[in-house]
Amino acid sequence: MSSLYDFETWEPLLRLLRTAHAQALAVPGGQVSGNIGRGSYSVPVKWRYPPPGRAMLLSDNQEEHDAIERVRDTLAGAGVTDIAFTVEIPPNGAAVLRLFDRSPAVDPGIGSSVGALTLVEGAVPEPWRRLPEPAAGARPAPAVDAALLERTLRERIPDAIGATEEEIAAAEERLGLSLPEEVKALYRVTRARWEDWQDDYEAGERVLGAVGFELGSLEDIAVADLSYRSYFRWEHAATGAVLTGPNDAVQDLVGSPGWIVLGGTGGGDMVAVDLTPGPRGHLGQVIVLDHEQSIGASLWAESLTDLVLGPERNWYTGHRWDKRPVTAIVHDQSIGSIEAAAHPALEVLRIGAWSGEPLSLAPVVGLPRLRTLCAYPGTLADPLEIAALTGLEFLELAPGDWRVLLDAGAVPRSLSAASIQTFGREDPRPIVALADEILALWNRPLITETVVNGDLGPSS
Repeated sequence: MSSLYDFETWEPLLRLLRTAHAQALAVPGGQVSGNIGRGSYSVPVKWRYPPPGRAMLLSDNQEEHDAIERVRDTLAGAGVTDIAFTVEIPPNGAAVLRLFDRSPAVDPGIGSSVGALTLVEGAVPEPWRRLPEPAAGARPAPAVDAALLERTLRERIPDAIGATEEEIAAAEERLGLSLPEEVKALYRVTRARWEDWQDDYEAGERVLGAVGFELGSLEDIAVADLSYRSYFRWEHAATGAVLTGPNDAVQDLVGSPGWIVLGGTGGGDMVAVDLTPGPRGHLGQVIVLDHEQSIGASLWAESLTDLVLGPERNWYTGHRWDKRPVTAIVHDQSIGSIEAAAHPALEVLRIGAWSGEPLSLAPVVGLPRLRTLCAYPGTLADPLEIAALTGLEFLELAPGDWRVLLDAGAVPRSLSAASIQTFGREDPRPIVALADEILALWNRPLITETVVNGDLGPSS
């Protein structure tokens, strides 16, 4: 068995946790929990902060860092990406450490031991299944002038090394599509290869200044399909919606076979030309895919010609938070009733903090497109009404509401994924047990528990 499950691996961290949470652990049944992954961790140790005016140094919390890294170093050897834990340390020091190996059907939790449960192998939320509408009538913008674009760029960066026609043809073959003439003109002037600049940062800066964004090399051009936003989490993506209006220039999508990424803004956002524009857009328009958003893109310019020749502009135009009536949030500070949220187009219903009487779901029963329901604890008058929502693919509930559905055998079988809503550092044991009950209904791999015992000695 891997050393991940050896008490000695965890002992330095457990000693720190006992010191930080002595009062809570001294209570019978008291426990401390956390998560540790290869790329991140959430462990309730107490950090020491530097005096005002000085940045925090690793040495300020060296002991805590070393204890956590000791565990993280063993994860890869155990073939584990992340692990949740809970530990009980009574005053006599007889520690009981419980380790929860995440099932391949369970996402890592955010501040919790359990993230979303994927109940159907390979399932993705509805927005990720949405393809672009055909853009058969779309035309390039009037400002498109590939010859002028090429002349302008050659004047700005005369020493740049351009791509050959063979290299451009090879890129088109790799992508499986024909590049717009503006894109070809751009790369005829510069291939944007770092080796062409011979580590000359100023040469790269000249290309940036000439083009207006950080241009990637011809070999790096790629299609912004779903993989470009593969960082999505079920519990977040399922509450999103694709909604392209008749006056939109850009289709509201997660990805498109017509979004051709040429480079970036320098802040993590991708710059692309758009071959599947919205109803009011132009073929080959320049768009930006915000790295903080999982759906949609912003129009930057009607063409590459327009972007290069035009004045400086800001691509960020704000985000469309309100997608009613497709999505609705019933909340003390938002929509005031389920009746007001009910609409034939409703796909996502979220019930947040609610100080009124518990709510009935009767007004949304029978809505043809309702696929996501998320409800805060105590907001539902009768959780069993969920059984009548036969089209749900994602359901997020508090443990008590899940318990009602499970005991009644009323968990909707239409679900593709589910989530257990928790707040703060709750004891992971009942949450894991509940998750395993839900996973078992779909014969999905369960979360496994390993108990490790050890002795830290009596508290000093």
